[in-house]
Amino acid sequence: MNLFYSKIAGLALIAFLSGCTTPNIETSQYLNSPAFSNDVANTAVLGKWSRSCALCHITGEAGAPVVGDQEEWQRRLAQGEQAILKNVLEGYNAMPALGYCMSCEVSDFRAMIAYMAGTNP
Repeated sequence: MNLFYSKIAGLALIAFLSGCTTPNIETSQYLNSPAFSNDVANTAVLGKWSRSCALCHITGEAGAPVVGDQEEWQRRLAQGEQAILKNVLEGYNAMPALGYCMSCEVSDFRAMIAYMAGTNP
């Protein structure tokens, strides 16, 4: 019986540790793609946003720009789309790489940014 529990504990540890890796993302391949305004925040994207981004971007937690705060978003958009997307993919200040959305595609991030900035509701 002890061997059984040891195997279960070992498998659980392996599963846990494999979930703790940071995805390998080649940022440069995404930086020259179309503008944020071309991506639409559909129901699926907004579902991902509500599970991953909303916590900080509704309250402004850790300095995150709040959804619909035109002044804050215009300041960030002035840096250029490449800079914003790079920060999302690689992490910036308190936001980890991919902003807690490990299932998001780059097109999802583009749509989420457009939604939060109000450039494509």
